[in-house]
Amino acid sequence: MFDTFTNRLTIIGILTTITGLRISAGRSTEPIGSDLPVIKDTFGKPLIPGSSFKGALRSRLESFLRGIDPNLAANPTIESESSIPSKALKDEYGNILKKGLDTIKQEIEDELKDDKEKNLKADKRFTEEILKILKKEDLTSHLFGSPWFASKFQVRDLTVKPEFWFGQYQERDGVSIDRDTETAVDNKLYDFQVVPAGTLFKFKAVVENAEPWELGLLMIGLHQFETEQIPLGGGRSRGLGVVKLEIDEMKWIDVNNDPKKLLKYLEKLVSVDNNDPSIYEDGKEFKGIWTKALIDNLKQKIVNSSTESKPAGG
Repeated sequence: MFDTFTNRLTIIGILTTITGLRISAGRSTEPIGSDLPVIKDTFGKPLIPGSSFKGALRSRLESFLRGIDPNLAANPTIESESSIPSKALKDEYGNILKKGLDTIKQEIEDELKDDKEKNLKADKRFTEEILKILKKEDLTSHLFGSPWFASKFQVRDLTVKPEFWFGQYQERDGVSIDRDTETAVDNKLYDFQVVPAGTLFKFKAVVENAEPWELGLLMIGLHQFETEQIPLGGGRSRGLGVVKLEIDEMKWIDVNNDPKKLLKYLEKLVSVDNNDPSIYEDGKEFKGIWTKALIDNLKQKIVNSSTESKPAGG
């Protein structure tokens, strides 16, 4: 996946809080201050972890894919719903319902037992088998990574734009409600910190060696952030966490197995003209192409799924 450079998409923009934002740093132990402060960088400015953005994006895309076919997005947090559990899942008669890592490794060992280069070939065969399963049952892992593959999509921590930050946090009160009396529970008053609406954060993400349909999946996910449809952080039922992404640049380089194009790109990278637009294409112009590649891919999977589910002779 990463042994040969093929393409890179760099996405730069601004994420604006439309309502207050609370990504909690956990309960404070300070004698003075908020009970539940927000996460901050070393300079005391608000921070949105890249993992928070990426996790919300992945979750939304998985929900879309499951709406098309439940098998297109696995749940790695639950063994039985993982695309590749650690041990094979079997029915009451011992038949394998879903291959596990143990099954895959045993099959490869049996396949290569008489091969003198089995130690060299085993890793490659393991990768091929994992990819084969993920292409069928877990599309999001191709882009966002899995326990077996690094992510192609990298998001930097979103830091506040300093020229628009004046050190102002909001402090809000919270209280636990007694469900019987519908009144405040004694000694259950607390306060929490909120990053105010209108705060601007710098956004930068990079995607490397992605296939067109993977980029199409990413475009759909980013569009959800562009249209304020994916909230971030806690307190969302209270109206917190609404954000809007505005993408300023999408710099695209695809060497397409062209050594001369790659050499030109590398030469420009280390020169004073490393932002020379001649080495990049505008990724925004490819959004339609990438999205179509995704839709075509999903349509084909629906056809294949319906064919496989038909009874023999049907």
